[in-house]
Amino acid sequence: MSREKRSDLVIGLILLLIGGWFLFAQLNIVPSLSEIMNIQYQWPLVIIGAGIFLFLLGLLLRVPGLSVPACIVGGIGGIFYWNNATGNWESWTYLWTLIPGFVGVGIILSTLLGGGDKDGYLAGLRVILVSAILFIIFFMLFSGYGYFIKYWPVLVILAGIWILVQTLIRRK
Repeated sequence: MSREKRSDLVIGLILLLIGGWFLFAQLNIVPSLSEIMNIQYQWPLVIIGAGIFLFLLGLLLRVPGLSVPACIVGGIGGIFYWNNATGNWESWTYLWTLIPGFVGVGIILSTLLGGGDKDGYLAGLRVILVSAILFIIFFMLFSGYGYFIKYWPVLVILAGIWILVQTLIRRK
C-alpha cells in the first residue's frame, strides 16, 4: 500500500473514531461519557488528545519525528489541565520552562522509534536536564516560597560543575 493511501486511511479512521466519540457523548448514550466530555471544565483534554493524535499519526505513518510536536502539544495540554484543575494560572511564570523538557522527551521517543542515531538519547536527556534546571530556578524565583531563593546559587554551581565534567570527558 502506498504511503499516501495509508495516510488517508489513518486520517479517515481517526476522524471516524473522534466523530463516534463525540456522537456518543452528545446523544448521552453512555451517561458517564457526557460528564467526561464537559468541555467547560475538561477543555485541556482536547489539547492532550491532539498530542495523542499526532503521536499515533506518526506511529501509523512511520514518521518518528512527529513524536516531538506530539510531546510538546500533549505536555502543554497537561499543564493547562493542571492549571484549570487547580486555578493556579500564575504558575505559568515558571511552568513554561517545562516545554523544552517536552522537546527532549519527544527526541528520545523519536530516537526510540527509529528516527535517529543513538546520539538522540543523549541530546534528549540534555534538553530535559536544561529544562529541569530552568524549572527549578524559575520556581524558586517566582513561586512565592522565599526560603528557596537563598539556595539558587547552588544550582549555578552544579551547572558549572556539570559543564566542566562534560568538557573533560569529551577531551578523552
